[in-house]
Amino acid sequence: MTGFPAGATPPCSSKGKEGGNALETEEAKKKIREILSVRLNLSTAVEKIDDDAPLFGPGSIGLDSIDALELVLGIQKEFGVAIEDRALAVRVLASIGTIAEYLKSLSAGSPEAAGGSNS
Repeated sequence: MTGFPAGATPPCSSKGKEGGNALETEEAKKKIREILSVRLNLSTAVEKIDDDAPLFGPGSIGLDSIDALELVLGIQKEFGVAIEDRALAVRVLASIGTIAEYLKSLSAGSPEAAGGSNS
């Protein structure tokens, strides 16, 4: 098929590669913020978090490993995408923007984004 993880469904269906990508990416970011707000019960107003703000580590919004698990579970439930590889999770969960870009790349059928490239 298109490089999606087994059992995963595309995060957004699009009739072309260009048509609604910006809108779909913004919708994905909105849903990611909802996951952060609801599942992680963040005290920070999630709508004020910059797309490129680090979610983990120094200078971040302060998420920890338990939050990472909740975030992965929320992404799986909302988008039907499992992130099971730790190295992939570290790259993808860096920021709201990186999560949205990963989801966008999956909808475009990129095998590398779907974890098909193991180093």
